[in-house]
Amino acid sequence: QLQLVESRGGLVQPGGSLRLSCAASGFTLDYSNIAWFRQAPGKEREGVSCISVSGDSTHYADSVKGRFTISRDIARNTVYLQMNSLKPEDTAVYYCAASSHDLRALCVRRLPGLDEYDYWGQGTQVTVSS
Repeated sequence: QLQLVESRGGLVQPGGSLRLSCAASGFTLDYSNIAWFRQAPGKEREGVSCISVSGDSTHYADSVKGRFTISRDIARNTVYLQMNSLKPEDTAVYYCAASSHDLRALCVRRLPGLDEYDYWGQGTQVTVSS
């Protein structure tokens, strides 16, 4: 069974940090472009960050630039999202997504749309509150 499994999120105080992970099961991420999306209550799902197959290219939404870092570990078949200086407006369910091959969801100076990804995690809740 092909699936992406995100780590548990949690409750973090404003200004705090949290690292999310996304592990692939049943397939390799070696040829996938990867992204993190998030969805706050009452809002549409939005792109947060993406990383290319090689890991050489990344892109971030303006709202998280300078605070979030995406990375990938080929050996562990896992992608990470390091979130620092968290704000209450970062509260959302976070999803990782992967493309089925390297020519879909290209992460080059833009965040690909939802429909460009083929595999999705189940989502993990991140709440930033004092």
